[in-house]
Amino acid sequence: MERLLGLEHEVVGLDFVKNEWNESLNDKTLDVDLRDLEATLQAVPADIDIVVHLAANARVYDLVVEPQLAMDNMLTVFNILETVRQKKIPKLCFASSREVYGNSEKEIHNEDESYVKNCESPYTASKITGEALVHSYSQCYGLEFLIYRFSNVYGKYDQSDRVIPLFIRKLQKNEPIVVFGKDKLLDFTYIDDTVSGIVSSLERFDEVKNRVFNLAFGKGTSILFLAERLKELLKSESEISVEESRIGEVIRFIADVAQAKEALDYDPQVGIEEGLKKSLEWYLK
Repeated sequence: MERLLGLEHEVVGLDFVKNEWNESLNDKTLDVDLRDLEATLQAVPADIDIVVHLAANARVYDLVVEPQLAMDNMLTVFNILETVRQKKIPKLCFASSREVYGNSEKEIHNEDESYVKNCESPYTASKITGEALVHSYSQCYGLEFLIYRFSNVYGKYDQSDRVIPLFIRKLQKNEPIVVFGKDKLLDFTYIDDTVSGIVSSLERFDEVKNRVFNLAFGKGTSILFLAERLKELLKSESEISVEESRIGEVIRFIADVAQAKEALDYDPQVGIEEGLKKSLEWYLK
């Protein structure tokens, strides 16, 4: 919202959690539980040009432990799709995930390599379901769409138990941290690059519609390196231990971002070293 408002677009947000970092956004955000179809229908104005659906329970292992959270993801995307259908809103963007690629023999993945048979977790299933629903509404009702596959977005505004904020909190307190998977290597994307990709796609929507794009950095970083580098930057005395990867998690993934670069002029700028320093600057405040 911040970026779009800065570009002088008219924006309405939907959320049931207040924004504690920029309170001015709460004036432009309606308090809506997207799991409630009637409430969503009533809240969304009919004169909206495009809906960007980013809401989700996004912690993969949390959804292994509590699969109901995956059902929430599927319900919210269905309710958003029904809302845009009934209100005749012509365009929708949906936030999917690199989890849809699952574990395979490949390390670098392009947009054509997602297979149901590689569905590793209920979270993955919720994103595959979301993509399938978006395609179905396009086929049946003429909805124009974009699907983004994000990968480990990190940076400011995140105080969840995702790996980077979790490590930072524990390292600050000199508490032990656990790396699940000695060889786990993932593609980490700084939040500003992700937002730039989204905004670029909105500006070019009519040119690139009805496509799927990887929005990631395009290089892999091991979780063990992440832990060791953050420990070094924070001058922490935490012990780092390594355990087996947990069930449901993708082990190795790097995004092929060539299509996004070509079609969206997507050009991620923030590598992991700079991104960790930017993140620490924000968290330490």
